Amino acid sequence: MIRAGLISLTAAMLLAGCEASQPDALAFVPDYQGVDTRLLDGDLVSFVVAMSGARGAGDVEDYAECAAAQYTLIRGYGFARHVRTNVEQSSGLWRADAVYTISPALPRGAKTIDAEVVVDHCVENGIPTV
Repeated sequence: MIRAGLISLTAAMLLAGCEASQPDALAFVPDYQGVDTRLLDGDLVSFVVAMSGARGAGDVEDYAECAAAQYTLIRGYGFARHVRTNVEQSSGLWRADAVYTISPALPRGAKTIDAEVVVDHCVENGIPTV
């Protein structure tokens, strides 16, 4: 009984060592390719971002949110409200067109962001802002 347990433990350790030495085939290596900011009307702003290496739509949406948060702070405001985001992917290039309203006070709605908190999160996660 002890011998069987020892063999199982040894096999598990060998397998763990093999897994640790293999490179991560799905490593996240984003290439952030810029932000185009367009003032649509007063406090309504569009952010068009592009990136490759995204794991999915969420990564490019996060990039757009980071751009919106930094832009909000640059304009002297503290908050933004997400209006909509359209995402498309073609040949490995992801694009998002996101629209936000920016404001000095917390706007009404469910999809609001505190720009300062979001920018801090972006910096911690290596996501560029405007």
